[in-house]
Amino acid sequence: MAVPFDQLDGFIWMNGSFVEWTDARIHVLTHGLHYASAVFEGERAYGGEIFKLTEHTERLHASATLLGFTIPYSVSEIEDACRSLLNKQGFKDAYVRPIAWRGSEQMGVAAQNNRINCAIAIWQWPSYFDPAQKLKGIRLDLAEWRRPDPRTAPSKSKAAGLYMICTLSKHAAEAKGYADAMMLDWRGQVAEATGANIFFVRNGVLHTPTPDCFLDGITRRTVIGLARDRGIDVVERAILPDELEGFEQCFLSGTAAEVTPVSEVGPYRFEVGEITTTLMNDYSAAVQPRQAIAAE
Repeated sequence: MAVPFDQLDGFIWMNGSFVEWTDARIHVLTHGLHYASAVFEGERAYGGEIFKLTEHTERLHASATLLGFTIPYSVSEIEDACRSLLNKQGFKDAYVRPIAWRGSEQMGVAAQNNRINCAIAIWQWPSYFDPAQKLKGIRLDLAEWRRPDPRTAPSKSKAAGLYMICTLSKHAAEAKGYADAMMLDWRGQVAEATGANIFFVRNGVLHTPTPDCFLDGITRRTVIGLARDRGIDVVERAILPDELEGFEQCFLSGTAAEVTPVSEVGPYRFEVGEITTTLMNDYSAAVQPRQAIAAE
């Protein structure tokens, strides 16, 4: 049985200090737990460098602003803490999770006087999906839950509360033998998977939903750039579910998922084709530290 996350070894950076992993605790009456007033990031380190750290840290600050609070550590301070913690943990390849949340000073919907806390944890997390499944393309269920209208939730933030329907959708998918689920938005258009953006290929052109009610992922933007570097046309647009029948390839993108081929979405089937494998390889090359590439 895997070791629970609250019992791992090492250190966590918390409110400006390194604390023993098992001592990094909060009170049960914490606003972030009861009212989801928390924002976070998911990052990966490759060869001792955290990929696009500044973009992730800037988004963490932007997410907090959308939730109405200010993180009491600058972008550069959080970046320094991430790098120092990575070194202190002794990892080269790892997953990095900064999080900020409202504390326990007030308990109720209103919490203007609550302290804003910030923590960073780093652990080794090789692959989000089963490696054997990933090579042949993972299978996605069609989720019942939908991404909400941006007038009803701060959809541009990476906020904890927005992931409740993702957990429900992924649990339902796994119960049916799928690896994940594809979610629609409130209009019935294709949105994303539960923790990754989605792409499709038809006739050599890459199609991806316009991120107007879900995150415009940093990995998503990286993949679009890599595709355009290859001369592959990229179309960002509204995609309807019945269009899936006409696509030849499909893949997910995200910090945890990286670039993951998809073989099925509900009744629709896809091949792990050349564009998918090319972008998967290009992304793997892009995340490697420059000094490691130069040494080769």
